[in-house]
Amino acid sequence: MLYQITLHLARIKEYPEGSARHGYEITAPLDAEGMLGPVAWKAARAKCRVRRFWPDEFDRYGLLVHRPGGSGGATWVIDYDPERAIDDEAGYRLNRHRFVMGEYVSIQDEDEKLHTFQVVAVRQLKPVETVESA
Repeated sequence: MLYQITLHLARIKEYPEGSARHGYEITAPLDAEGMLGPVAWKAARAKCRVRRFWPDEFDRYGLLVHRPGGSGGATWVIDYDPERAIDDEAGYRLNRHRFVMGEYVSIQDEDEKLHTFQVVAVRQLKPVETVESA
């Protein structure tokens, strides 16, 4: 089952209340505990899309990709261009984090700066539903 997950920038010095203008919308399969699963991802990989939204920048669209190896045996990345490895954004231990309301996850941007985001929405998608924004 696919879910649309919305992440907003968590509290930082520049945004003491966090920021709903900085974030991601991710379409991905989640298990009963709200965790990413590589087996379910493999079956739905073409539908596992990401939209990054940031003020004063164009939205960026990419794919959620699972790669073996890394911490805990899995690395999840956002791949904006399959032809370039340097544009990937890596999730920090996303194989261990739950995508449920209120939880926090970290994503390292292509400049290797780590940002923490809060899960602000998780919505189960219907099997025939497509996500136009991701």
